[in-house]
This record gives sequence, C-alpha cells and structure tokens, in this order.
Amino acid sequence: MLTKRIIPCLDIKDGRTVKGTHFVNLRDAGDPVELAALYAEQGADELVFLDITATNEKRKTLAALVHRIAHKINIPFTVGGGISSKEDVRVLLDSGADKISVNTAAFNRPDLINELSSEFGSQCVVLAIDIKKQEDGEWYVYLNGGRVATSTKAIDWALEGVKRGAGEILLTSMDHDGSKKGFAIDITRTISSMVNVPVIASGGGGTPEHFEEILNGNADAALAASIFHFKEVSIPDLKAFLRSKQIPIR
Repeated sequence: MLTKRIIPCLDIKDGRTVKGTHFVNLRDAGDPVELAALYAEQGADELVFLDITATNEKRKTLAALVHRIAHKINIPFTVGGGISSKEDVRVLLDSGADKISVNTAAFNRPDLINELSSEFGSQCVVLAIDIKKQEDGEWYVYLNGGRVATSTKAIDWALEGVKRGAGEILLTSMDHDGSKKGFAIDITRTISSMVNVPVIASGGGGTPEHFEEILNGNADAALAASIFHFKEVSIPDLKAFLRSKQIPIR
C-alpha cells in the first residue's frame, strides 16, 4: 500500500509566509526559508510553495526565493503562482523546484497542461483547484486566488485536467480554508475515486483526527499551513498519531 503524505504549505506574499481564513485576512507566519528548513528536518514528506498573489498581480514567482529554499531542504518541492508557460517552469526547475503547480493559467488555457506534461512529464505537473460549494450543492472552481468565480464544476475540471496530463491534483476547499474544522471529505473522496492520480486535500486541517479522517481512504496526501506555522500540531506528533491509527505513513 502506498504511504500517505503530510505536506506543509508556504503561502508567500511579498517574500513572507502568510496565512488567512477562507483566502482572506492574511497574517504573517514567518520566514519561508526558516520554516522550510524546519519542516524538512521534522519529517515533512514534501513542501508546497505558493506565491498567492503572483497571478493577481501579474507577477512571476519569486525564483530567487525558490532557490534559497531548495538549498535548505532535501524533500520534494512543489512551486506555484503565476506560471503560464514552459519558460516559467524551466526557470523554477532550474531554481530547485521538483514539481510545479498550475491553477488559473491552466484553467484559462487548458492546453498549458498538455504542453507542460509533454515537456516535463506528468509527474512534474500538479493541477491546483480552488473550490467552493454553492447553493445548488455543487462544488465550483474559483480562480485568481479565490477572487473569481466560474460556472465549471470541480469534478469536471479535475477529470479534464488529468486527461490532459496533470499528474496530481491539489484540491483546496475555500469554505474550509483556515477554519481548522476538518477537510472537505465528500468532494475529496468523490474526486479521488474518479481520477487515477494522487489527490492532495487542502483546507481545514486543525487536529490529528482531521488528518486521520481525510487520509483514511479519501486522499493520498494532506496539506496544511497554519497548524504547523503556529506550532499547534507538530509534524512528528501528527505522524506518530497517524501510525497509531494504522494509517500508512512515511
């Protein structure tokens, strides 16, 4: 059985790690290089770095910061934010990223997924999907850091993204983001059961029990930020808890 992964996330704004609730009310969470080194040391399985304002401010991801982080860690490193071309990806991979995450640019031009997968391999391409539940009970895709609503259902976009070559899906529930009340179990389980690539659940992790719930047949990995940044739950303690619950963990 494949082991489940615990992935801290560094949301970056103006060179600092930040964390909010439901994608707003951001507060400072520390130096990204120091946090990255700490998480690698503590046994994180991977690290995700998202320049959360890159798309909205039409600015490229901070390649120099990626370079500094990559030299401090020895775990797989995914970078996202403002990536819209093969050239963008090449710069980030040359700076030390192992995988890249695409979101708004891929939605606006889906061929980007095909191009990146063909050039760098599907294992390098993570499709990030930010989602919100609407009154009709369906989950829909949101763009530009959650600022722009679409009429596309999360399930439909996930299936298309994988068909085009995405090797992994990073599924973030905006409704659960920063709430620490648990992950979006139902939609994560549904999408996981429909695609043949790993699904990373994001948004809502607040206790070790939340991670047990989402990793128990619902997701391949769980991503969290504030509980790690503000030392509410440590990665070693979380992994020990999951092992005690017979969740296969690295």
